Amino acid sequence: MRKHFRPLPLLLPLLLAACVGVPTHAPHQPVIKPPSTVLAAPKIEVTPPAGRPLTSSSGDMWDQLRSSFAMADCDADPSVLAQARRYTHNPEQFEDQLREVLPRLIYVQHVAAQYDVAGEFVLLPWVESHFQSPPVRNHQPAGMWQIMPVTAGSMGLRVDSHYDGRLDVPAAANAVMKLLKQYHDQFHDWRVADYAYNAGEFSVRKIIQKHGMPADEPVIPRWPVRSVTREHLTKLLAIACVVREPARFDISLPTLADEQQLVQVKITHSMPITQAAGHAGMSVDTLKNLNAAFRSDMIDTDAASYLLLPASHVQQFRNALLEQPQTTSADDRRSDTASIMAVISPPATRAQRKTHTVRQGDSLWQIAHDYTVNVAQLRRWNHLRGNTLKLGQVLQVSETN
Repeated sequence: MRKHFRPLPLLLPLLLAACVGVPTHAPHQPVIKPPSTVLAAPKIEVTPPAGRPLTSSSGDMWDQLRSSFAMADCDADPSVLAQARRYTHNPEQFEDQLREVLPRLIYVQHVAAQYDVAGEFVLLPWVESHFQSPPVRNHQPAGMWQIMPVTAGSMGLRVDSHYDGRLDVPAAANAVMKLLKQYHDQFHDWRVADYAYNAGEFSVRKIIQKHGMPADEPVIPRWPVRSVTREHLTKLLAIACVVREPARFDISLPTLADEQQLVQVKITHSMPITQAAGHAGMSVDTLKNLNAAFRSDMIDTDAASYLLLPASHVQQFRNALLEQPQTTSADDRRSDTASIMAVISPPATRAQRKTHTVRQGDSLWQIAHDYTVNVAQLRRWNHLRGNTLKLGQVLQVSETN
């Protein structure tokens, strides 16, 4: 959530990575049992077939979105209508902003449908960040969902200096929708689910224990929560209000050609971002904007084994991959840079057995990256079943003689 609405420049590229202001909402603190490891992005099941777009047309998409709404309409509370008018005080500018973020919005809609989450939450990134990913700052929320680092861990999103799952559109969308579904299964009220997302599940549970569940009216529950939490729900209902009744605000909802919709494409081996962009026939900046989770110049399949591409570039990318020679073993799939280093290393150096003593903050993925090997090799060499490490543990990080 933002203190002020900041218009987007009208000439930004279709796929954005622009900066927005510092969020004002409280850090999300869901009480979820953390997984034993958060080294890998969660499994993504939303994969459009054969590179086709997610929906048949974005015109139909608006009808589908309205039909999935589950909360109050425009007239349920004066504050909702007032906020909707603030969003649309400049209709032309609002339409331009919505048009620029439409590829991501449609992708999120598809994910929300998989989890049977109320359609209003498809618009949650509008409230959080206007569907943009501000620059990552230490210990601050990031990504279009504005997720705190500690919350990312509990959601199963990996965050480190090389990869940030909060910026991974498919991974983060799946994690957020799964979380919202869990909230609704617990509280059976989408308004309370929104409060939990903004204020934290623990805080909401304490309020329920003391005050009980909120009545159906007023629509914005009169709970003892921070004003930003109450405003968060108001803003979510307000942007949904605009989608419900665009003509009421002199708005024409934009449409998106099928070829511009985003498609998740599986990749089998790591590669430089420049190479991936060349394969797809896209600029490096555009590819980076779509796949901002990779924070170095490499697409690392140990972190995420897919890329997000516009549908119009999928076939070219796949054809380019087919023209490349494939590695013979899955365990030997490394980045191009690592492969080159292995070729030019002297035989004696490659054959020498190396070890690493686990230190505070180490992860299996980071160790593999530091020694130019992959995680599967480390597991095999050290007879590891998972990714859990112990302080002081000595790991073999190279082949033995």
